Amino acid sequence: MLTILGFTMIATFLVLIMLKKMSPIAALVLIPALFCVFVGKGAKLGDYVIDGVTSLAPTAAMLMFAIVYFGVMIDVGLFDPIVRGILRFCKADPLRIVVGTALLAAIVSLDGDGSTTFMITVSAMYPLYKRLKMSLVVMTGVAAMANGVMNTLPWGGPTARAATALKLDASDIFVPMIPALAVGLLGVFALAYVLGRRERTRLGVLTLDEALEPQEAETVLVGAGGSEEKSPRTTGGSGSGTDADAPESATADDGFQGLDPHRATLRPKLYWFNALLTVTLLTAMIMEWLPIPVLFLLGAALALTVNFPHMPDQKARLGAHAENVLNVSGMVFAAAVFTGVLQGTGMVDHMAEWLVSNIPDGMGPHMAFVTGVLSIPLTYFMSNDGFYFGILPVLAEAGQAHGVSSLEIARASLVGQPLHMSSPLVPAVYVLVGMAKVEFGDHTRFVVKWAALTSLVVLGAGILFGII
Repeated sequence: MLTILGFTMIATFLVLIMLKKMSPIAALVLIPALFCVFVGKGAKLGDYVIDGVTSLAPTAAMLMFAIVYFGVMIDVGLFDPIVRGILRFCKADPLRIVVGTALLAAIVSLDGDGSTTFMITVSAMYPLYKRLKMSLVVMTGVAAMANGVMNTLPWGGPTARAATALKLDASDIFVPMIPALAVGLLGVFALAYVLGRRERTRLGVLTLDEALEPQEAETVLVGAGGSEEKSPRTTGGSGSGTDADAPESATADDGFQGLDPHRATLRPKLYWFNALLTVTLLTAMIMEWLPIPVLFLLGAALALTVNFPHMPDQKARLGAHAENVLNVSGMVFAAAVFTGVLQGTGMVDHMAEWLVSNIPDGMGPHMAFVTGVLSIPLTYFMSNDGFYFGILPVLAEAGQAHGVSSLEIARASLVGQPLHMSSPLVPAVYVLVGMAKVEFGDHTRFVVKWAALTSLVVLGAGILFGII
């Protein structure tokens, strides 16, 4: 009976959030509460929730302060020179532009928010693709795959969800996966190189003046918030100069920037302080000098205090990032209800027993591999909330029955993220295709095969290195 109720609860949760009948937070709270009553343990719901919240508090704190920290770093201009440098590197060579797209998306993905990554990347690269008549689905596909690999950062979502669902430390999941994820990112760069060569063969290496005939002003996307401003976009024709400096001048001075260069939050005098603080923070995370939540709590407090010493300015920055913080941290605490009921009532144990009994004996010891393979289609056809809170605990219980640790299962569950970031269930992908003016169907047809290949590369590297 508990097995049927458990699978019914998960199915109800998945259907409602996939059909957008309920928000993930509401579904994570109300559905398990209802099923807890059905099981006959409604009186213990409070205990399940409190236990879950207590165990998940460090994860929620990590996400909250990581979003604030990287949001502030974008506000103060830490990534601006990187954006400008990539644009200068790209010039008007299609190959460089595609590789630069992957590099920019990967770097900006450090903030852990897909929407911000896509807004900055498209804002910076769209004018180049448009002027050179390059394929826009190449831009969206490469950006989505790079962000998908980087989305596995502990503050990006999937790792935190896996840690939350299985009650593990996020750093224990992520740090050993770094070599496999690095191989996956190199795979994205290699694919960007191949696609860039294809675009170069089709278009040749052009200067911006040669790319288009003189045209009327067009909309240029600038700023992390997706605001628009009008900027003249006329070229001087082939007779106006086609020297080597033309592309660089255009990228640097003709409106090709991913962030507003005149925004009030810039702190150029503090650039090296912010850079050193970020490098120190990431080093401390990898070396595990302190727990990740403590590191980001200290980092966010220090970044706010130094860059915005006046209280009104600090409140304004916190307010600017409050929506992301509330959505993510709210999801984590809501998950305490779902995972608490699933485990407290014994439903997950009964489901695992049923799953174990139906897995061939020969596959039991390879549950980490099975999880990695399943994560590719499952995280595409369902949200991360559904997979990590609904399916992963069952896979982990089945794995433990065959001697496979929950850590291995958790690491394998990250494999599908390069494809997941192009899922129709991911809101950020609509930001990507909308700003790039690409049809979602075109983006899907282009990216699915390449993103699935990238996921398999990560899985293969994890097996090769003995991580999975």
